[in-house]
Amino acid sequence: MKQKNRAIAIVLGGGKGTRLYPLTMDRSKPAVPFAGKYRLVDIPISNCINSGIRQIYILTQFNSASLHNHIANTYVFDNFSNGFVEILAAEQTYHSETWYQGTADAVRKNLKHFRDQAADYYIILSGDQLYRMDFQLMLKKHIESGAELTIAAKPISREQATGLGIIGCDKKGYVNKFFEKPAIDEDISDYRVPEQVMMQGLGKTVNASNEYLASMGIYIFNTKSMEEVLKNDKTDFGREVIPDTITSCKVATYLFDDFWEDIGTIKAFYEMNLDLASITPAFNFYDEEMPIYTHRRHLPATKMNFCNISNSLASEGSIITNAYIVNSIIGVRTLIESGASLDGVYCMGASYYETQEEKSRNARNGIPNIGIGKGTIIRRAIIDQNARIGNGCRIGIDNIPRAEGDYPMYSIHDGIIVINKNAVIADNTVM
Repeated sequence: MKQKNRAIAIVLGGGKGTRLYPLTMDRSKPAVPFAGKYRLVDIPISNCINSGIRQIYILTQFNSASLHNHIANTYVFDNFSNGFVEILAAEQTYHSETWYQGTADAVRKNLKHFRDQAADYYIILSGDQLYRMDFQLMLKKHIESGAELTIAAKPISREQATGLGIIGCDKKGYVNKFFEKPAIDEDISDYRVPEQVMMQGLGKTVNASNEYLASMGIYIFNTKSMEEVLKNDKTDFGREVIPDTITSCKVATYLFDDFWEDIGTIKAFYEMNLDLASITPAFNFYDEEMPIYTHRRHLPATKMNFCNISNSLASEGSIITNAYIVNSIIGVRTLIESGASLDGVYCMGASYYETQEEKSRNARNGIPNIGIGKGTIIRRAIIDQNARIGNGCRIGIDNIPRAEGDYPMYSIHDGIIVINKNAVIADNTVM
């Protein structure tokens, strides 16, 4: 007899990942390296595993190879478990010849796969957020409320509300209205949350200025309710499905007041990574009870000789010689040569080590080795995987015009220089 799974998780992998371009040039958004040794998709998957949710689907359609490789090498459950992490890439069928048109459309096109699990509840998650949550607590609240949909919501101030979906609710905490990204001068006073809702939901008082609730993009649907709300051609959860569901179904809130951050833009991604190296980071990876999992690489510890390093993280397998590094993240297998200086830099590292033969060939062809060359100085930058930065380069240092945009080997977004994956930056380059 098939065991019934009470809840399955569905992670929305996103579309082309334009907000994180060029990091998504050759990979899907969930596969973007994060915090030196992780991938973005590790966050929702780890939260699921730590919450006892072990039937997990990842929906994606763009540049899926890197994501497939990471999932296959990382999340392998034992033979006596019914757990899995499965990628559902967009596909053409006899019933549909189009790709995913949005988040809701992606779920709709895969309902046939979800039905196989005979679950009571669907947990919908985003693939570009940083947080730590026990979904069993949210599921318990959902069941007790008798709602058809529960939305995870975070208390925020009016200033924070501009870029988020704002939830309005009654005195019992049931959602009765929704406002997507109100303008800064828009009157949303009707969306202020009753104080008793905050107390009941959190068991504590919150900062007086945090009188609104923002949707976190985390939803729990009853299975039958999900089937019903997707019997249409609406393509997006946040803009279409959720607002419509609020008007026709019983919708509850689950209040969450711990750390949560959308890291779907270059600026947010960069700042969040560097914050992890601070003395008291906003998000703490050091939690033995609810760890963040990732691929086990079996690499040696990082070797650092004659270095000056502060407020930084160095992932395993790196070799750093006589370098000055501050406020930076050093990814797996990063090679930093003598005299290099990094300040506010996220190096994503390398996917392999070059052999001595390959390095000799590089020298003959005038190509830098993978890593950062001798005497190179870099400020406020993201260095994608397997980039080759030569000797004596000056990146982000000199007071020169830097127009925002995408260039052959790099991009500039919000004043942050992003060196592309596999880029080759010649010796003595200034940018």
